[in-house]
Amino acid sequence: MQYQIAPLFCLPWTLNGIPPRLIESHYEHNYGGALRRLNAITEELESLDAGTATPDVISRLKRDQITELNSTLLHELYFASLGGDGRAVPEAIAGAIARDFGSVDRWRQEFIALATALSGSSGWVLLTYVPRDGRLINQTAADHAQNIAGGIPILAIDMYEHAYQSEFGANAAAYIAAFMRNIEWNATQARYQDATKVSPPRPLEQKQFANLPSITAEEVKALLDSGTPVQIIDTRPRHYSTRAQDMMEGAVWRDPERLDDWIGELSKTEPVVTFCVYGFHIGCETAATLREAGFDARYMAGGHYAWKAIKGPVKLFA
Repeated sequence: MQYQIAPLFCLPWTLNGIPPRLIESHYEHNYGGALRRLNAITEELESLDAGTATPDVISRLKRDQITELNSTLLHELYFASLGGDGRAVPEAIAGAIARDFGSVDRWRQEFIALATALSGSSGWVLLTYVPRDGRLINQTAADHAQNIAGGIPILAIDMYEHAYQSEFGANAAAYIAAFMRNIEWNATQARYQDATKVSPPRPLEQKQFANLPSITAEEVKALLDSGTPVQIIDTRPRHYSTRAQDMMEGAVWRDPERLDDWIGELSKTEPVVTFCVYGFHIGCETAATLREAGFDARYMAGGHYAWKAIKGPVKLFA
């Protein structure tokens, strides 16, 4: 396939403090060069016989293709980030930024700090929406291939020297300030609204336990840290527990196959959390049985290894 050039989004002669010739040169030589290289590499890749080409050749071309594709996309986003009044932030995007950064001013300070740190170096600073978490985050991309997996950039400043040195010299701070004055927030808000329509990665679905309440390892830790009374039951199977060396601090082990023998030890006035090795069947089945008996029980998603992965405190298995 051949990638097509995208017309300039911003109107260069309307920018405040950024000369049109800088945008024109950047668009023609840097963005255009990336697009031309992308098409050349893509054509070479498509002409290869994957059955006879060496893995090293395919790997090199694919790496170069991704670098140039990312450069192309980031340059298009950069030009689309310019052309507005950087001070007037529309309500929807301002609210999202305030939610995720504390305030628009705090976002500006962090974004500018990241750009300043790249002065005399190279890279990008991006405002990115992450569907997994439903939030915005600032990120630095040290080269054209470093982006958050699954993230959707909605605003970009190019901190490669070609973006400013011919007009601003070594005064990167003046260039950054000019960029901030020219942010096209209406278009940025529209990209944000589009990004929020992207669904987060599909969560684990255990159809047989679809209606069974769960709790995350982080939530369990927060309960313990706050001193909230909670009954935590380690229900890893006996054949597994005989080999176990550690267990969650604050938990007691009970044989899930002998639930009838120990259910009477539990209080119905305090919530119960059950877990097994990975957070699948046994912890779920135990919680389901306890709920049927009238307990406020739920299973800990991810089980024992989720607890260890968040570095929750453990003790010797007993």
